[in-house]
Amino acid sequence: MTDKNIMCFGDSLTWGWVPVAEGAPSWRYPRDVRWTGVLADRLGDGYHVVEEGLSARTTTADDPADPRLNGSTYLPSALASHLPLDLVIVMLGTNDTKSYLRRTPNEIATGMSLLLSQILTSAGGVGTGYPAPKVLLVAPPPLAEMGHPWFEVIFEGGREKTIELARKYEALASFLKIPFFDAGSVISTDGVDGIHFTEDNNRVLGEALAGEVRHILGD
Repeated sequence: MTDKNIMCFGDSLTWGWVPVAEGAPSWRYPRDVRWTGVLADRLGDGYHVVEEGLSARTTTADDPADPRLNGSTYLPSALASHLPLDLVIVMLGTNDTKSYLRRTPNEIATGMSLLLSQILTSAGGVGTGYPAPKVLLVAPPPLAEMGHPWFEVIFEGGREKTIELARKYEALASFLKIPFFDAGSVISTDGVDGIHFTEDNNRVLGEALAGEVRHILGD
């Protein structure tokens, strides 16, 4: 039996950043702790989970601090690289709320719509005949109280924006007729820095998404 391939495209919440009181530098949770690893373990045999997380990644915003972070410039290559894919899980938007990017929740949702379009029209890849994968849109949970003064500066006004994202994303998913999951319905952002996940957050989210994946892929 051919494995069902799932790509998880996101930022540090997908990469597995360990929250620390001093903000940074940090490290990465082990594979079996990250929600992507929990997802793979819960799904078990017959599934292959590809991790495509990059800390500080945005949907479509060019971050002046790092030219690698615009998700829309990398996603098409990632899709073609990992084909064949049965499902892509996208969870982004937190970094778009940084104050210096000056993005509204509507603009962030519009950026997400471009990523979803890239996935839904990704059939063929580079010289291949694979169909486009299905997609699951996940809204990240809202930011919590910032644990470091610099994060307070960077994410000033960000919590209010992240609270709005679930509603915007759900409307977008409805319009595109794709599955939607609100991560904030099962977890909050409990990391000491107010941005990232604890081990328990990762476990709960991974378990919840395993059920969503089985439903979407007909298992």
